Amino acid sequence: MEVDTIDEPITKVRENGALAIERTRTEILPRAEREKARRMREANKAYGRGKKINTKTIKDRKLRSNLKRLEYKFQDAAIKAKDAEILLENTGGFLEPEQELERTYKVRQQDIVDDVAVDTAQKRFELKLDALGPYNFDYSRNGRDLILAGRKGHVATMDWREGKLGCELQLNETVRDVKWLHNNQYFAVAQKKYVYIYDHNGVELHTLKKHQEVSHMEFLPYHFLLATIGAVGILKYQDTSTGQLVAEIPTRLGKPISLGQNPYNAILHVGHQNGTVTLWSPNSQEPHVKLLAHKGPVRSLAMDREGRYMVSTGQDLKMAVWDIRMFKEVNSYYTRQPASSVAISDSGLTAVGWGTQTTIWKGLFNKHTAVQEKVQSPYMAWGGEGKRIERVKWCPFEDVLGLGHDEGFSSIIVPGAGEANFDALEVNPFETAKQRQESEVKGLLNKLQPDMIALDPNFIGNLDLRSDKQRREDRDLDAGPVDVAEEIRNRARGKNGALKKYLRKQRKKNIIDEKRLRVDELWNEQQKQKDKKQKEVEEDLGPALSRFSKKE
Repeated sequence: MEVDTIDEPITKVRENGALAIERTRTEILPRAEREKARRMREANKAYGRGKKINTKTIKDRKLRSNLKRLEYKFQDAAIKAKDAEILLENTGGFLEPEQELERTYKVRQQDIVDDVAVDTAQKRFELKLDALGPYNFDYSRNGRDLILAGRKGHVATMDWREGKLGCELQLNETVRDVKWLHNNQYFAVAQKKYVYIYDHNGVELHTLKKHQEVSHMEFLPYHFLLATIGAVGILKYQDTSTGQLVAEIPTRLGKPISLGQNPYNAILHVGHQNGTVTLWSPNSQEPHVKLLAHKGPVRSLAMDREGRYMVSTGQDLKMAVWDIRMFKEVNSYYTRQPASSVAISDSGLTAVGWGTQTTIWKGLFNKHTAVQEKVQSPYMAWGGEGKRIERVKWCPFEDVLGLGHDEGFSSIIVPGAGEANFDALEVNPFETAKQRQESEVKGLLNKLQPDMIALDPNFIGNLDLRSDKQRREDRDLDAGPVDVAEEIRNRARGKNGALKKYLRKQRKKNIIDEKRLRVDELWNEQQKQKDKKQKEVEEDLGPALSRFSKKE
């Protein structure tokens, strides 16, 4: 309750002695209303969809009612999502300093191991494999299994929680990348010339001879697509359920340096030597987006799971945070050496491996704030022991970060990294063999087609408002070029100056193309005709009466 003090009085005394009350008694809300407002604020902060639309300024009655209904649905969904948090069983937590001078990045792994439970402490381990490195690795979708691949041909799978070895291979040739497929029963290995698919026992099942000299691989779990790109710079999509090659797209930008997948819309981000990042889907032979991210080769890329932000690292000693919705750089940070790998966890922590060091950043991006603040110091750090980092990757649903380096593999504990409450019907870390088989069948039945991959995945379910004639013309590749003038006249048919209104709208657009130039020509012609007509009227009426003539 507010108290009227001498320093900050609630009431102000005027010159005539009257008391001016800034807040009347009638404005004090009851407790139930205050509680409702507080719940609404918390729901909007956690699950809100941005600033609310002010519907009072909209004159169109139908549009105003539609927007009001939409805003009510958004508000109701946010409140229900916030209320459903009471059903969550676990809560996530981060390292918190007790004093202002304490820094969480000074906490060592041994300090964490000493203070956590035995089960959690066992997740911190080292695998010394210094003869056949450096090592790449990958976690399965449910985070239970780990696959290691040494550059000199050593491949091994294991259940890393229990320490059980699955299979071990010595391929006696260069291995550039490795990737689990839809579950822990199959994995793909990019070897010296071709890509090979093995089962969990290490038996070779397939040789993908159309994928040659592959350096990077990504697997799209909802589409059952294995995407590869190699020294030639051709991006290829292979359907692992049918065995068909879905798409073969030349990037025309030389040998790629990095490859990343956006888990929100299954778009692939490819980093090139000239500093550009291109966005690809199997539906287009041209990149959807091409942006200049760095002044040198783009060493690594990572996207958050909501598809909002991208973190890229380059040879120019820079780590950049991008807003993918606007394709705008939010912030940039300096790395002492070119970062070799970057990864983003489910909770938004960003791990960056550079040289022999790995730094973990918290709060590089926050969807609840309009302006992203620059973080001054990292959340945690590891390294400095002479182990050159090859790859960093977060283990799903665990507070664990995997590190592949030239001396083997390291698993470190990072509090707050994993998703505390997972959906077992989606991906189950504790699934049995029967559950795995059922989820595999359900995944194949619900498999998405490659045509559904787009920058905006919400386009599915929208109505195609084009006429049948327009659709046939779009499919007709032999059709001649469209006459821009004729198209403008057709679009602006009608009375009451429809052409004039259409031209005025088109001239407001800040896009200069052939259509815009033609619109400007028509607009200038109309203005000349208007001026000519006005002069004729003025001449007919004379200088005295012309000022009363109607102005168009």
